[in-house]
Amino acid sequence: MLRKEAYQTILKVFKDREFSDTLLQQRAKRVVRAGENLALFYNLVKGVVKMKGHLDHIATHHTDPKKYVGTDIKIKILLYIGLYQLKYLDSVPEYAAVDETVELAKETFNPTVADFVNAVLRSYQRNPEITYPDDPIERMALEHSYPVELVRNWVEIWGMDDTEYMMLYFNENPATHMRVNTTATTPQKLQKYFAKRDIEILPSGYGENMFYTHEADKVLEDVAFSEGYFSIQDSSAAMVVDYLDPQKDENILDLFAAPGGKCTYISELMENTGEVVAVDKIPAKMKLLKQAASRLQLTNIKQVVADAFKYGPVLPVYDRVLVDAPCSGWGVIGRKADIRWRAHENVEELVALQEKALDMAAEFVKKDGFLIYSTCTMNPLENEAQIANFLEKNDKFKLISAKGKVPDECIKDGMYRSIPFKHNIDGAFAAKLQRIK
Repeated sequence: MLRKEAYQTILKVFKDREFSDTLLQQRAKRVVRAGENLALFYNLVKGVVKMKGHLDHIATHHTDPKKYVGTDIKIKILLYIGLYQLKYLDSVPEYAAVDETVELAKETFNPTVADFVNAVLRSYQRNPEITYPDDPIERMALEHSYPVELVRNWVEIWGMDDTEYMMLYFNENPATHMRVNTTATTPQKLQKYFAKRDIEILPSGYGENMFYTHEADKVLEDVAFSEGYFSIQDSSAAMVVDYLDPQKDENILDLFAAPGGKCTYISELMENTGEVVAVDKIPAKMKLLKQAASRLQLTNIKQVVADAFKYGPVLPVYDRVLVDAPCSGWGVIGRKADIRWRAHENVEELVALQEKALDMAAEFVKKDGFLIYSTCTMNPLENEAQIANFLEKNDKFKLISAKGKVPDECIKDGMYRSIPFKHNIDGAFAAKLQRIK
């Protein structure tokens, strides 16, 4: 049942372009109810989605490459599942990896397809050596499993060495970061609480309210989570709010707010005073924000389910405005397995949308108030270039340095920027602008 469930989930990701995280959440309970290994299910789905490019390259070594290109994705996924287990999952015996995948092929298709899958997997077992093209960019793309277009883009920005470091970092399993709810407890108390339960949480080094752990299952199952003593949020995202620096009793607008990680942190730092207006058009994500606010016992968040571009009245009445713009998501490729296969798409459209969002958000900022533009990408076109363009055409605002709000190592040209393989957190960007006219 487990491999069949994994197969159907992966098929939806690649055929229907659904998001793996959403599908995993939907199907996890079914896997648990069946008494199956949830960790293996997650590993199979995320691993196959992440390593698809590399698995395709392996398969071409054990099939006719020209014919393989035209093979139905439904059959390719069977090969991905089998090859991934053989190459990456030492916990699964090789005979089980092959036999279970072949049985799945029989059940899903027919004996002919099962024979094909069996032949490819057995061939790989006999000869697992893989060769790569001489071109270094093509080699990196195939070896580390990324679209070659994305790798070329990264090499232009960071060079060969840093690009490969980035690719390797994103292929590892990232640590889980935790944000202390300071309206309910203190960092010291939370760390002592988990220490008594033999669960290690360590300071992330990026903000006094942030920890990380390699025992995510244990901390999420603990009553401290359900009772709202902490949230799961990467330190890279939390530092955007540290840079925003919300104050008690302020009136703050959070555009594109759902699912609410930054919004709830703003609320906590305001100590449940003032008002945070959270705007997002996706009801399902806003439901997650509502649930988080309830769990954390935050009462100063006003939710508005609406398109941020149509929110109004457009008046300069807010002390601080956060526009967490839609972006390519380069910074979270390590956590969201499917993003790497889409991150090079529609960048021009995203840049235009971000420019529109920044211009729109600026209209809500009162004089002497602050505007923060943030993304979860490291793409200069979506980050520094957007700020330069905005300031060039808008003399009502000036850049406010991140110094003193985030560590110096995460500041470049006065703006906040985290680089995953350098800082061991997700990639993010933020620029803080003050309205001076």
